[in-house]
Amino acid sequence: MASTTPFLDAVKIRRSTVALGKSTSVSDARVLELVREAVTHAPSSFSLESCRTIVLLGDEHEKLWDIALQAMKDAGLPDQVIQAQAPKLAAHRNAHGTVLFFEDTSAADALPAMLQPVVKSHPEWAEHGNAMAQYVLWTALCAEGLGCNLQHINPTADAAVAAAWNVPAEWKLRAQLVFGEKLGPPRGGVDKKFKPIEPRVVVYGAK
Repeated sequence: MASTTPFLDAVKIRRSTVALGKSTSVSDARVLELVREAVTHAPSSFSLESCRTIVLLGDEHEKLWDIALQAMKDAGLPDQVIQAQAPKLAAHRNAHGTVLFFEDTSAADALPAMLQPVVKSHPEWAEHGNAMAQYVLWTALCAEGLGCNLQHINPTADAAVAAAWNVPAEWKLRAQLVFGEKLGPPRGGVDKKFKPIEPRVVVYGAK
């Protein structure tokens, strides 16, 4: 079933919600449909389509956040840092699922030979496409009534994540979109303050 939320309203709905729960009226099948739609239709430079995802649900989702905590310990981070981060990781673990976003660094090899040097010399173009896929999915899930927040346990947990889910060596972890039932307001109830728009949007030649 398609969302009936107008596009710009969905853009405004998309916010970070940290307090998330496992129960949700949105089926896993619907979540997977949205993931596939987002990855399929998010634009990419030269149609590179280098964004890759792994969707973790149930025990696999919980395992990710156990891995993240252990990775911090294995990295030798100070105890005060681990103690400060542990409750946040536990909150992510309490959510319904996580979508892992990767960048396939080998994707440019499939482009025509004349394009490969151009694309490979500008890796930021691929990152732009990956970010747009993240944004599209985040917005789509929020439009369905779910809460989400975007995390970055990379690179600390890269090796452990790769081992746990047989991630190809060419896939580089970029972000983790956590989602679930909203147990609290976005941003912990703190209203988002926007900077003045005038210096951020400059116009020449308007009629």
